[in-house]
Amino acid sequence: MAVDIPARAGLIISGTPMSSPLQDVGPLARHMVGHFVETVAPCGTLPGDAIHGDVTIITRMCLELAVGMLDGKDLPEKTKRLEEAAAQWAREGIPIDTIHHAIHEGFKIGSDLVMANAMSRHLRQDSPNGDAELVIAAADMDNILGGAAMVVELLDRMTCAVSLAYVRELRSVVSEHHTAVHTLTSALLGGHSTSTMARECGIEIAESYYVLAVSIPEHPEEHSPTVEGAVVARRKLRRLQAELATGYTAKVLSLLSVDGGTILVPGNALADEQLDELIERLSRAARVPIAATMIHAPAQGIPDAADQAHELLDIVHRLRLTRGLFRFDELALEYQLTRPGPGRDHLGSLLDPLDLHPELLETLRTHISNNLNRQRTARILHVHTNTVDYRLKRIGQLTGFDPTQAAGLWYLRSALVARTYQAG
Repeated sequence: MAVDIPARAGLIISGTPMSSPLQDVGPLARHMVGHFVETVAPCGTLPGDAIHGDVTIITRMCLELAVGMLDGKDLPEKTKRLEEAAAQWAREGIPIDTIHHAIHEGFKIGSDLVMANAMSRHLRQDSPNGDAELVIAAADMDNILGGAAMVVELLDRMTCAVSLAYVRELRSVVSEHHTAVHTLTSALLGGHSTSTMARECGIEIAESYYVLAVSIPEHPEEHSPTVEGAVVARRKLRRLQAELATGYTAKVLSLLSVDGGTILVPGNALADEQLDELIERLSRAARVPIAATMIHAPAQGIPDAADQAHELLDIVHRLRLTRGLFRFDELALEYQLTRPGPGRDHLGSLLDPLDLHPELLETLRTHISNNLNRQRTARILHVHTNTVDYRLKRIGQLTGFDPTQAAGLWYLRSALVARTYQAG
């Protein structure tokens, strides 16, 4: 919706533009946003990047639009930016009532400033009874009334622009096509017939798929006491879904929640080496380090491949491999070690000597998950690298397997995998 403001003369009060109290838009925008956080309950629970980013930027643009209208200028690009922001907020799950609350609160502050300034210019201190008295010239009164009407008009236009853009985007996100694709993905993962649904969606079922099991960790702000965690989680997921929708073809199917799920990439849509880039792009979009595992399978083998991919993802979690894409051949040994039997039991028992030294077991886990990077291990454990070296030496003395040697490390890593599955 484009908002066209008809040309008109700027409003003047006692020779001064009525917009003068709003001219310093930068500090005033920051003041307004601070007020929103303190007084508009939904705003106070928004993530910090939303408050200090889009909300502040859009508040400033709304002020510039208000100043422009009071000065008789047409600023349609500001309204266009407001529409784009509303669409983005819809994608990220920011409630529309929060947006409207903030806009109305901003108008209250701006209107109070404009009217207070206008009134102050007409206070006379020399009235016969000694009290201050309002004396307003007819022309100024017309401009004050015109300014009040213009504020109502601007509020109406902004509210309509935000609402229409928000609803339009929301309808797009939850369209019937989206629902049908969701159903199609569920059917593929469940091993059900998909030909009819595929035709309805306009999607051709590929001969084979890369089946990705995806883990989406919590964003740090999800546990902030000053932020509504559910909003942060929804924004994270919708950023990721938007990246999938805009960066890749509609043939890429997904079934995701705020903590992970499954992505199906047609075998002819991306090359194997491009899948690493896919996970990296999704991590940047979600702003969290995403981990994923991948199995390549024919379309009819998707259910089994998904089960296996998620088993591999469980191994990734247990080994604390926190980011990136892991293929089956990278975890084949660990996968085999998770199978129950006497071999797994024996391997798990190799770490029994560390039971009385939990700091050594934690050092071993951390060191392996950091790909044997001593400096990174020391940083995570908040110890000196010499302490890491000492602990690794003690692990070798107690278990009989030296973690600084390839053979010893092989046994210790295998034992660690086996033990995590013995424990649960």
